[in-house]
Amino acid sequence: MSAVLTLSPTWQAAEPRLSVLTPFLRDDPSELLAMLEREAVALAGSVEIILLDDGTGDAALTAQLTQQLASLTLPVCLITLTVNEGRAIGRNRLASAARGGTLLFLDSDMRPDSDRFLRTWADLIHSRDPAVAFGGFSLLQAPTDANFAVHRALAAASECVAHTERAKQPEKYVYTSNLLVRCDVFEAEAFDPGFTGWGWEDVEWAMRVARRFEVLHIDNPATHMGLDTVQALAGKYEQSAPNFARMAQRHPEIVAAYPSHKVARLLKRVPGLPVWRRMMRRGAEAAWLPVRARAFSLRLYRAALYADAI
Repeated sequence: MSAVLTLSPTWQAAEPRLSVLTPFLRDDPSELLAMLEREAVALAGSVEIILLDDGTGDAALTAQLTQQLASLTLPVCLITLTVNEGRAIGRNRLASAARGGTLLFLDSDMRPDSDRFLRTWADLIHSRDPAVAFGGFSLLQAPTDANFAVHRALAAASECVAHTERAKQPEKYVYTSNLLVRCDVFEAEAFDPGFTGWGWEDVEWAMRVARRFEVLHIDNPATHMGLDTVQALAGKYEQSAPNFARMAQRHPEIVAAYPSHKVARLLKRVPGLPVWRRMMRRGAEAAWLPVRARAFSLRLYRAALYADAI
């Protein structure tokens, strides 16, 4: 597949210990880059950034990022693909391009909540050199527009969890949005390229990794800025159903304990489920309903989609 590399001025001379890996598709990572650049002088070339444009096909965005890279102190490499590879394959490609001994998967729609975000990760590598560590999510900087209220409620309940709580079920709360992985661990357990579209490839990966390595949870969150409307989130859930089924097939004992799997199994027995599923989606889209009721309807809609897949 055709790939074009664009390098910042400090790339060649840098000797990084940590490689930050950021894939994007039709997103603009320039604001994230600007925030990370604030730590550049203190890091002195010990952290590199590798961006993967996974087939956006936007010449204007590429030109903008090329201009930004030319002014950065951070060592940055932009890989531009002409065709989309998908989340799992793309992240594997990023890992193969990394020069550091540890990888930080950081999504393009994340915004660090601390001005010591990268330094906190670097300090952790120096003190503990963990196999895997997750820094956490927050909504501190996320938009508060009413259009995103349902996603905000869902994220607050299931994703923005304190590190002390995450540590109780370490493999469950692992997302590639803010995830540190030592290179030897990733070489032993890469992402499954059989996962396509959106969803679950990171959770399935964590299930495999947790059997062999310690999964550490720390308090170094970043805000998930990419909140979706109900319609967009429902579309992602539709994409994720085959991935959920693949994960359930590979890890039946773990997934059987998931509430989404239990509800999906129950819904399989419901007569006329397609009709009920449409009603669940309409309930989630109904702006006049309370946000909690809409969020509940959307969770049911996702479980109803999974009921057809498992």
